[in-house]
Amino acid sequence: MSWFSIVIITILALVALRLLAASSNAGFLRRVHKVDSHILKIAAADTELDRYGARLCHEREAASGLVLISSNLDAFAARLLAARSAGRSLDLMYYMWNADLTGMLIMREVVAAADRGVRVRILLDDLGVSMSDKIFYAIDCHPNIELRLFNPTKARENILRRGLEMAFRFRSVNRRMHNKAWIADGRIALVGGRNIGDPYFDAGEDANFRDFDLVMVGQAVAKTERLFDDYWNSSVAVPVRPLLSRRPNKLRKLRRNMDRLDFEQRARPYLDRVRDQTSLKDAIAEDGYIWVDRLDVLADPPEKARGKMRGGQNILMETLLPVITGTADFIHITSPYFIPGKRGVEALTKLTRKGVKVSVLTNSLAATDVAAVHAGYSRYRPALLKGGVALYELKSIADMGSFSLRGSKQASLHTKAFARDGKYGFIGSLNLDPRSVSLNTEMGVLFESSHLVEQMDAIFAKETETDLSYPVRLEKGAVRWLKVVDGKHSLLRDEPDAGIARSATAWLIKWLPLESQL
Repeated sequence: MSWFSIVIITILALVALRLLAASSNAGFLRRVHKVDSHILKIAAADTELDRYGARLCHEREAASGLVLISSNLDAFAARLLAARSAGRSLDLMYYMWNADLTGMLIMREVVAAADRGVRVRILLDDLGVSMSDKIFYAIDCHPNIELRLFNPTKARENILRRGLEMAFRFRSVNRRMHNKAWIADGRIALVGGRNIGDPYFDAGEDANFRDFDLVMVGQAVAKTERLFDDYWNSSVAVPVRPLLSRRPNKLRKLRRNMDRLDFEQRARPYLDRVRDQTSLKDAIAEDGYIWVDRLDVLADPPEKARGKMRGGQNILMETLLPVITGTADFIHITSPYFIPGKRGVEALTKLTRKGVKVSVLTNSLAATDVAAVHAGYSRYRPALLKGGVALYELKSIADMGSFSLRGSKQASLHTKAFARDGKYGFIGSLNLDPRSVSLNTEMGVLFESSHLVEQMDAIFAKETETDLSYPVRLEKGAVRWLKVVDGKHSLLRDEPDAGIARSATAWLIKWLPLESQL
């Protein structure tokens, strides 16, 4: 047999295996038995959060109350106290939930809520989450908790089989649920960019993320619940039990392991933050809410993860793009993973030609946790700068204070938001990159509120100061970074604070045809 024949047979065999893997997975999804479930009906005063929400929303039935959370410690407390306050339901949807210090402290409070009779539904992305199948099984064994995985792999414990499945199902496995939502009793919702894990709550050992959450009451919560139900009951959300081999119930052991965290010194800042607080109302003052009449909670439909959207349609981006391009005076964009592509460069520079001030904050190469994405972004820096877009790159280690309670002082941007014209804002999970636009499902909150946007603009102004970020310049066609030390200005020729290996990796990736996957 010739080498040509061997190559052809090998290619055909690989194609057949790929088709077989896709067909097998589709058949498996059809065979999995699951029962649809839906939002539980809210009442005027059944639970503490019912009374809290009803009091806040009295005579404001058509509005939504919002609180912006930028502090990582406050974000941790808000989730834990929302679980502690729940009396009827917890609906939780996350791309990533780590089995680390803060992830397990929050999970312990979720299990405690289930012990009180609260119905708990947890939807996690199978690729993003770092919990083991043992923890999945233990959690799902609780009679009041149901766990589902989004777009899961069937091969759970055999590394070789899992690798083969991911290789043969690459196109479908590569589509992930990037949504983040925390809903308690249908009365309180947290939506934003944070996942559940140490780097999102200032406990990361390598780096800690700067991010936004919105705590919401009122109409926004009902909209968030409906989106959760759409995902929970979609064909891509699979109950975890059929995916796992039978094993002993380790919930009791998991409880013991979580209880041991009380005695760990590293847990002190988090336990102290909520020690004397029994409910969310203890952490968020009722007069702290900003009331908004014009608001929408947006999300891609779950079918996007199956590649079933008509003509590659992207619901979320198609809604937001006219809002961005409709800017009249100025817009502040924050995107940790920023790859605008030719279309994005054209849209932003078209605004600057109209006299609009366009400012973008993203990660520097030293600050980013995904060097490949920075490589994709760097291609567009010259065109953006030439077109009048102001670029700022967050420093990896800020000149002012520590970002961490117990872990690394290295900072990394994770906020996905924009604010325009002092009036309109968006906060969510959507990065301005090809992965968020075309592959992942995303969600967020679009609103009109001068008070809330004023808070966002103040944070943007602070984060783009020279002690936190490098303003990027174009000098004689070359990209430069402005560095200010003791009032003295200098222009850096190379990516600041980035080591040789990281710089070389980014340079190499920049020339590879990977942009559509970044």
